[in-house]
Amino acid sequence: MFSGFPLFPEQASTVAGDVDNLYFFLLAITAFFSTLIAGLVIYFAIRYRRRSEVELPEPITGSTKLETLWTVIPAIIVMVIFAWGAKVFLSLHRPPSDATPIYVVGKQWMWKLQHLEGQREINELHVPVGRSVKMIMSSEDVIHSFYIPAFRVKADVLPGRYTSIWFKATKPGEYHLFCAEYCGTKHSGMIGKVVALEPAAYETWLAGGPREQSMTARGQFLFQNFSCNTCHRADGQGRGPALEGVFGKTIILQNGQKVVVDDNYLRESILTPASKVLAGYQPVMPTFQGQVNEEALAQLLGYIKSLAPQAVTLPATAPLTPSPRSESQNSRP
Repeated sequence: MFSGFPLFPEQASTVAGDVDNLYFFLLAITAFFSTLIAGLVIYFAIRYRRRSEVELPEPITGSTKLETLWTVIPAIIVMVIFAWGAKVFLSLHRPPSDATPIYVVGKQWMWKLQHLEGQREINELHVPVGRSVKMIMSSEDVIHSFYIPAFRVKADVLPGRYTSIWFKATKPGEYHLFCAEYCGTKHSGMIGKVVALEPAAYETWLAGGPREQSMTARGQFLFQNFSCNTCHRADGQGRGPALEGVFGKTIILQNGQKVVVDDNYLRESILTPASKVLAGYQPVMPTFQGQVNEEALAQLLGYIKSLAPQAVTLPATAPLTPSPRSESQNSRP
């Protein structure tokens, strides 16, 4: 719809139509009531104008029906907008479980992207058509905003934490990628493109680039290089908890709080491990703040998330159960 008009880029994702439909509904409601109110103002100004100096207006006693009408109708419209908007919002922020993760780092003034298979890109993103893709994003400096108009997706990219957004491209082609948050003097130059390829062409692209280690392999190297494996042993006998199968689980902290092990929790565990101490462990893990950059963090997370759970039955209330001698052990993944 309106694909040739500059303000309406073509719809190239599964959510683009839903976003546009809501937008045009809001536009129609706005246009209807703006026209109605303007028309009534003009009509009343003419119809009830004062025709002579001695003419006095008749007193108005009010109308319960009229008051009810202009209260109920706007209330119904507002609730329709709320329900429709909530549906679109949830669909934009709940990626399918099989979505392919791609890690994004915003930096003045470029986009750096890492595929799980190992490919890295700058200001260019290749994605397959018909496959859900989840962007896991963070910033190295200031707030940026990852925006693909043709896909109707946009999300702020924040320093110090991960945000995410997902999409599924529906047609091959090249689409604009922008930073939609003013981030400095060269903000206007922080642009790129998204190249949507048919699945076969995408696999060819993956195989045709330089042979690089996967994110999992690079993360494993960092995990061993920082000696994380000496504390986080698979048998649970290390100074820190075992990490196999931990991602997505609910754990209990020393203060009794329950948290889900997600990207932000793992990030916090690496950079500020004493902030949330796992029950049964002590805060002895050193901080890696300043030792790993955003790309290395993404690689470590990719490796931890790839670790398969061990064939050990764990209590449902505490997936990261400490070993019997762990009262003096570490606290975080």
